[in-house]
Amino acid sequence: MAPCSALREVILANLPEGYEEVFQYRMIGYVVPLSRLPNTYNGKPLTYVSVASQKNYISVYPMGVYGDESHRQWFRQEYAKTGKKLDMGKSCVRFRNPEDIPLDLIGRSVALLPVADFIALYERNRGKGRAQ
Repeated sequence: MAPCSALREVILANLPEGYEEVFQYRMIGYVVPLSRLPNTYNGKPLTYVSVASQKNYISVYPMGVYGDESHRQWFRQEYAKTGKKLDMGKSCVRFRNPEDIPLDLIGRSVALLPVADFIALYERNRGKGRAQ
């Protein structure tokens, strides 16, 4: 099975109800639909998680992990248990070798936030870091 296909299956199996699968920004994405949250910073559906296949790696963009420090710490601790080196950017986790993708951990991270909780996290964080 292709790595992105395996990731998609794991995400869909663990995705809380209410998110929608879309193709945006040249990636498979899972979003809060505008019907649920119409007032986003860019007028587009709020992205919860995305998967992109780049030339040299596969990227997973777990916004629920990045939006909350406790989730980020949990993810780092759980990833350390895999024994593999974590390649974590500002908003993504990169995998150069598809066999290194911890599908179980990705699934558990996707299952962390029901839509209402992710919206609340987004609203708490919205505007942080910008000049008021």
